[in-house]
Amino acid sequence: MQPAIETHTLNKRYGQRTIVHDLTFAVHPGEVYALVGPNGAGKTTLIRLVSGLAFPTSGTVRMLGENPHETPSVRRRLGAVVEAPAAFYPYLTGRSNLLLHARLAGGVATSRVREVLDQVELGHAADRKVGVYSLGMRQRLGVAAALLTRPGVLILDEPASGMDPLSLHLVHRVLRDAAASGTAVLLSTHHLDEVVAYCSHVGIMEDGALIDEVDLRDRGARVRVRVDDSEAARATLAAQPWVQIAFVRGRDVVFALDEPRAVAHVAGCLAAAGVALLELGDDSFDLRAYYRERLQQQWEKRTLADEPVWGRP
Repeated sequence: MQPAIETHTLNKRYGQRTIVHDLTFAVHPGEVYALVGPNGAGKTTLIRLVSGLAFPTSGTVRMLGENPHETPSVRRRLGAVVEAPAAFYPYLTGRSNLLLHARLAGGVATSRVREVLDQVELGHAADRKVGVYSLGMRQRLGVAAALLTRPGVLILDEPASGMDPLSLHLVHRVLRDAAASGTAVLLSTHHLDEVVAYCSHVGIMEDGALIDEVDLRDRGARVRVRVDDSEAARATLAAQPWVQIAFVRGRDVVFALDEPRAVAHVAGCLAAAGVALLELGDDSFDLRAYYRERLQQQWEKRTLADEPVWGRP
């Protein structure tokens, strides 16, 4: 399946400062991909590059098979809220603002405005002026505006900022529903605890680089193994008919089985492939702990690289 969003060795510099560095990743239709990382990691800049709002210094961007900078018309299939909260006319009602968005987009039925307002549970406030909306309500209205055209790609920059817990879960459900209908969803967020519940992939950014990607699909019962050669183990397990999905996460290989009894085949399968099994157990993934560990590893690596040779142990 062709990716809906794809970048290859993407770079963005402002003067001598590199904001995005050699970044390659892809989001396929039906996936929800979350970018996480500390403030200043380059998440918003990457979203602006992918959505066509900023030009890359080098590298390539593809959206639905097209370069959004060379073929701006592809952005008609994009729904986006970048650098939220979205801008609306405060003296117009929520409904009037969305009707204006619909007219500008073209080809959007009036009934679709009512539909997206109900999706984000703003039907009761549709005829209030946006100037009296809370920040969370404006955020939800922005998501509704992005959904108006039933986009093939949905890009949201911190969509949950300022939301109460109920609004937060509502937006998560809306994003899951959009992905289930075939939309590719890309967002940035700081809500690590909730990400596992509704995202399929997480990209961890630090200092402009994508330092890790985590596959969160098939979040049912999964098995984790620690081995001496994780890539060989992943390839071996992925080739087995009783394995549904297998991927590398840090030093481990995580995989899902057709049935629990198939775990009895794991040790023999890896041994036959010459892979040493060091540890095997159920996978219980703590994204927050993993995120902290990866950032710590990255900071230690950078610190060591910056030390003079004579200062190293």
